[in-house]
Amino acid sequence: MKKGIIIFLVISAFVFSCKKTPMPKPMAYFRITLPEHEYQRYETDTCPYMFDYPTYASISLAKDIEYHPCWLNIDFPQFKAHLHLTLRKVNQNLDSLLNDSHTLVYKHVIKADAINARDFVNDSLKVYATLYEIEGNAASPMQFHITDSTHYYIHGSLYFRVRPNADSLAPAIDFLKNDVMHFIGSFEWKYLNTDACF
Repeated sequence: MKKGIIIFLVISAFVFSCKKTPMPKPMAYFRITLPEHEYQRYETDTCPYMFDYPTYASISLAKDIEYHPCWLNIDFPQFKAHLHLTLRKVNQNLDSLLNDSHTLVYKHVIKADAINARDFVNDSLKVYATLYEIEGNAASPMQFHITDSTHYYIHGSLYFRVRPNADSLAPAIDFLKNDVMHFIGSFEWKYLNTDACF
């Protein structure tokens, strides 16, 4: 009888001591499937530039207050993102345009953990660019400007159509960073009569 009681107590101890208080699972983010990086060329007869953009993206005219045929969005529907491009004419105002770009980037300093700048120079094509990577929960994780320093200036901003969350957007930001860098590396100016763009 004593053996039976001891066995019953041991089994009861195991059964009742192994119960754990249920804990909710931590919040996680959906896994996204990333496409292969493949590019195609964009060129028109009306805008003074050409560049490569991804095959999984599309190009649309930017819908702003005024009509600018050379202001574009490169749309990434899979990522709910777009790269907004604005073209300006340089007319002895390059310093002002660069200051505007700097101001636009540093408006994000309130939400940014860090802002890293990287310069790109291609003297043979007269392409001079600066890419700003804005870390943290900023509205735009990447911005850049490209100029030939005498005629044209482009400002680009990457935006997601979701609430900024650096953790959940990190895979998409890292992926699109390669596309933005390829865009800058493939960018070329064309010197056309582009007064219609301004």
